Amino acid sequence: MSMTPEEMTDFVDRLYGACGVGDWETAESMLTDDFVAYESNAMPMAGEYRGKGGLKALFSVAMGMVDVAALDRTDLALGQDRAIAVLTMRFADPDLAPAELCEMFTFRDGLCCEIKPYYYEPSVFHAAAAAKAAMA
Repeated sequence: MSMTPEEMTDFVDRLYGACGVGDWETAESMLTDDFVAYESNAMPMAGEYRGKGGLKALFSVAMGMVDVAALDRTDLALGQDRAIAVLTMRFADPDLAPAELCEMFTFRDGLCCEIKPYYYEPSVFHAAAAAKAAMA
């Protein structure tokens, strides 16, 4: 049974909220056992992050590479079993250009089973990762 548009919107916002404060128990309760998050080979955190702990693992890797000040969701496109969040990732260093991306969520039985991010310009994330590495 598909989720309503309101349920999908609430779900996405609750999942972002849980991840943003490190509430991995809540986040993992929102994922299927066979959850997978994919990062493209164009990104420094490329790979597949599987299982209920996959999102936490991806978050740890990606957020360990860059200093994110804010992740702003400006829009949400909804389909039957998918939602696409339009995001701007703002870095702590105001001299760094923000990363523009979309994340596609796939739902099954009221839970998220897949997330695929799409970065408009991957080099922006690479630049933020290089800036953080240079500070270390």
